[in-house]
Amino acid sequence: MKIAILSRNKNLYSTRRLVEAAETRGHTVKVIDVLRCYMNITSLKPSIHYRGDVLEDFDAVIPRIGASVTFYGTAVLRQFEMMNVFPLNESVAVTRSRDKLRSAQLLARKNIGMPVTGFAHNPDDIEDLLKEVGGAPVVIKLLEGTQGIGVVLAETRKAAESVIQAFMGLKANIMVQEFIKEAGGSDIRCFVVGGKVVASMKRQGPEGEFRSNLHRGGSASLIRLTPEERSTAVRAAKVMGLEVCGVDLLRSNHGPVVMEVNSSPGLEGIEAASGKDVAGTIIRHMEKRVNELAKSTSRSRTKGSG
Repeated sequence: MKIAILSRNKNLYSTRRLVEAAETRGHTVKVIDVLRCYMNITSLKPSIHYRGDVLEDFDAVIPRIGASVTFYGTAVLRQFEMMNVFPLNESVAVTRSRDKLRSAQLLARKNIGMPVTGFAHNPDDIEDLLKEVGGAPVVIKLLEGTQGIGVVLAETRKAAESVIQAFMGLKANIMVQEFIKEAGGSDIRCFVVGGKVVASMKRQGPEGEFRSNLHRGGSASLIRLTPEERSTAVRAAKVMGLEVCGVDLLRSNHGPVVMEVNSSPGLEGIEAASGKDVAGTIIRHMEKRVNELAKSTSRSRTKGSG
């Protein structure tokens, strides 16, 4: 197959591993910086141009789109979809997962465990909002934040009110969630590929830090999932419509709760902690899906001609 990987940096661990895994299995790979793509949007022959060349004849595209370039990155991914290139994760699913509020609403609608979450616009509603989520301590999240940035733990009602008022004064969209104290500053990253959890790890925040992100100095270790945690991760991925994703869970007193579903999960931490070839698993799954799609298209054409 000829595979495109949408990544702004070909030297990133995750990008390098995907290239290596694909080439090991005999595929041709091109790493493409989405911000250097420009598009001809037409119904006759949609095309993508990259550094003066036309991108064509790709069989599949792997989006590794950073949160800061979601809008343009998903536009490029949609263009690949218009050209009938198989997307490992569809553009609509990536966009859906990047909207924290929309994700929470979709997960809640399917009765997937989540921390109690509140959302408001008017400062006059802050006091009621805090009561709705069970009072302080609470976690306050910027909807546009990523890798633990823009996430604040407010330990008292007064602190929570001050932080929320400050964010609202800056016209920032935030949501307020109950603090799962019993998680002890740790979470579980479940790596889901094709409706199965293929690897998992426990991430532990450093001393005194409630955020467990590896980018914030957290550490990763192997963990054994319960059947309920495995099921929750798979269901969350399905709700988001993602073929490949990282589902972040907390162990609460009332069972596993989903914190986030990440459409471009990093491979370095999960491969190191689990000892598994996650990149190879991703490529093998993509081969299977592309072959299934080719057979389905072939059957449709046969029926049409008959």
